[in-house]
Amino acid sequence: MRLDKFLKLSRIIKRRTLAKEVADRGRITVNGNQAKAATKLAVGDELTIRFGQKLVTLEVTDLRENVKKQEAESLYKIIREEKIEE
Repeated sequence: MRLDKFLKLSRIIKRRTLAKEVADRGRITVNGNQAKAATKLAVGDELTIRFGQKLVTLEVTDLRENVKKQEAESLYKIIREEKIEE
C-alpha cells in the first residue's frame, strides 16, 4: 500500500493530498530512509513523521483497503513521541 494512502486510512493525516505534501517535503522516513508519497509499505515497517515540533515514530501493524473509523488505530502502534527543540 502507498504511504499517502496508509496515512489517510489510518487517520494519522486527514487528507491524502496533505499526506503527499508532507512526504514530498521530506518529513517522513520509512525504516530510516526518506520516503515519498508512493513508497510501498509493508507490515512491520517503522515510520517516523515530523509534525511541527513533534516527532512521532510508529510501526505498521496491519494493511487493509477499507477501515472503519473505530478500527483505524489498529493499523499502527505508536513506539514513541518526542518534542523537538529548535
